[in-house]
Amino acid sequence: MLKNLLDACGAAIGFWSVGYAFAFGGTNFGGPSTFIGNANFFMMGMDNYAEWIFQFAFAATSATIVAGTLAERCQMAAYLCYSIVLTGFVYPVVVHSIWSANGFLSAKSANPLWDTGVIDFAGSSVVHVTGGFTALIATKILGARKGRFFDERGNPIDRPQKIKGHSVSLQVMGAFILWFGWYGFNTGSTSAISSADHGRVASVAAVSTTLGAACGCITSLFGRAILTERRTGEVIFDISAALNGCLGGLVSITAGCSVIEPWAAVFTGSVAGLLYLLSSELLVKFRIDDAVDAIPVHLFNGLWGMLAVGLFASPGKLEDAYGRSKHVGWFYSWGKGSSDATLLGANLVGVLFILGWVLLTMLPFFCILNYLGWFRSDPLEEIVGLDISYHGGSAYQKDAIKSEHLRAFMERKNRVHMNLNDTFISEGLQQPVAQGGSGRRSSDEVSEGV
Repeated sequence: MLKNLLDACGAAIGFWSVGYAFAFGGTNFGGPSTFIGNANFFMMGMDNYAEWIFQFAFAATSATIVAGTLAERCQMAAYLCYSIVLTGFVYPVVVHSIWSANGFLSAKSANPLWDTGVIDFAGSSVVHVTGGFTALIATKILGARKGRFFDERGNPIDRPQKIKGHSVSLQVMGAFILWFGWYGFNTGSTSAISSADHGRVASVAAVSTTLGAACGCITSLFGRAILTERRTGEVIFDISAALNGCLGGLVSITAGCSVIEPWAAVFTGSVAGLLYLLSSELLVKFRIDDAVDAIPVHLFNGLWGMLAVGLFASPGKLEDAYGRSKHVGWFYSWGKGSSDATLLGANLVGVLFILGWVLLTMLPFFCILNYLGWFRSDPLEEIVGLDISYHGGSAYQKDAIKSEHLRAFMERKNRVHMNLNDTFISEGLQQPVAQGGSGRRSSDEVSEGV
């Protein structure tokens, strides 16, 4: 929870100082295309604070996607570092390119790419592909949690061990909160409801969001049940699969929520639920450890959402949302006797740009963190749990923590503390704790109750 809080705090600092400036600074409607913004640093000369707080929410979301993937084995400093870099530089360049009126891929540009530009209404690619691909790079470098794919000696396990979350109730509550919050993202991206057109756009976005989430949930739930029955002979309705399928449906519908018909939203969400199951199994096959399945939900379904726009964007909905419909979804082009796939091609270009940009920037960044030893937690700290090693206490029942691991951890902490005291004494400095004790509980005290 603290790491998610740090993500939000780091995102606020990064987006306030330089992030918003790189994303939207110096926007000039009708002006030339640029790669990055160049004004409003530290919000100087800015008066539209509502726009800043709305865009900050998107930026923070891209950072928290990574946090879930790296759970249970990443150092505290790494969270703060990557959240600032991601929201202060990497993510803003993507935003500027696709959402700014001066972005070279933007549909709002005076001269959009191929007369259409990249259409991503609320962030399937801008937010979710950026965050999801960053998470994939990070977890590949960081490695899997202990016991997930390898035993204590580092030998591969024949059947990967599933590490379950501690509270299904909190998972369900979190999914409902996200679903509700998604209406703010998708309908809020209309930016205004001052005209009938804006009202229609917002209402279509709300309907698409609802249908995408519902269909993703249902197809994922029953898809997992069918797979389980074929493998074990027993039908199990997995609530985690249903929840992640719901989120996958939300991610996939985000790009085209304002430009597709309700039937297309149903199809997009249904495919998203199945795509989540397939991509989750794919990660396990390649021994890539994603603690909360954020990569299947955000990366793969973000990619699918961009393709869905290129396939299903409706002429009428494009007119309402973007004021033009020269290039529509590929299926609609077929209906007119044409094979115009310009919009689909433009969205593919946008996706390739994001993947290339994130790879170019975040791969060296995480490699440097790893080289400096700032990325992965100490093995013993990981075994006893980061709650104990970083925060001084366990938030949950610690029956699964072996007493010998806990005792070894506390003994090592005490040795470090004693060495520190010796250093202070030898240099004639005041000791950091009272003479009467080390200031820490003994290993026996910790074993009895943290």
